[in-house]
Amino acid sequence: MGHPQISLRRQCELMGLNRASYYYQPVGESDLNLELMHKIDQIYTEMPFYGWPRMTAQLKREGDDINHKRVRRLMQKMGLQALYPRAKVKKSGEEHRIYPYLLRDMPIKRVNQVWSTDITYIRLKKGFMYLTAIIDWYSRYVISWELSNSLDGHFCRLALERALEPAQPEIFNTDQGVQFTATAFTDILEQAQIKISMDGRGRALDNIFVERLWRSVKYEHIYLNDYCTVLDLISGLTYYFDFYNHRRLHQSLLYLTPAEVHFA
Repeated sequence: MGHPQISLRRQCELMGLNRASYYYQPVGESDLNLELMHKIDQIYTEMPFYGWPRMTAQLKREGDDINHKRVRRLMQKMGLQALYPRAKVKKSGEEHRIYPYLLRDMPIKRVNQVWSTDITYIRLKKGFMYLTAIIDWYSRYVISWELSNSLDGHFCRLALERALEPAQPEIFNTDQGVQFTATAFTDILEQAQIKISMDGRGRALDNIFVERLWRSVKYEHIYLNDYCTVLDLISGLTYYFDFYNHRRLHQSLLYLTPAEVHFA
């Protein structure tokens, strides 16, 4: 970013990002809370079945004198919940809709059969952001992604609208987060006549390909780079997702890249 001979709009277009992302400022917290949130992120990435009770116990094992109320608040701010089977909580009213999970025991045989999405916490040196991405289940190809400094859902809709420009899936799978159950999101899918599937609440394996993507993004890139600014993060993620799609060999794809499978 910041090339003197290319307009800001064109730079954002070339990077495939909404121009508003350029102006984002990272979410701030106290230095102590940021340090704890970074630790929580690393523990959760390795053990996403940890809720706030076990997360508190793990942090205390690592020498942090912290109470469960702070851990619970920070995990909520990070958008984290333990991934384990729980009773389904239905949202009533017109603004949020819950759809059934359609993919149990379904063989995934072709590109654009199933796409899915999720949100994850991305750390910066003096703050944090949220990342959403849309992935094709068959090819593991990352179709689009967006960053935001809030969880209001607008960036999820931007990623969806951009992903649907060249193609669309038969089924779109999400979790039951408010960003994805909102009618502003589901209406886009329904108008395109795409079937909507939603994970059982808190179930890790229902959206396993996105969970694997987050592990790759964090262990292979985010944790190796101590990004200071949103622009640095945008540039770094642009590089990583290009690498992931076009150069990273996947054992599950018989050592092909996602792009080779997706565009075969």
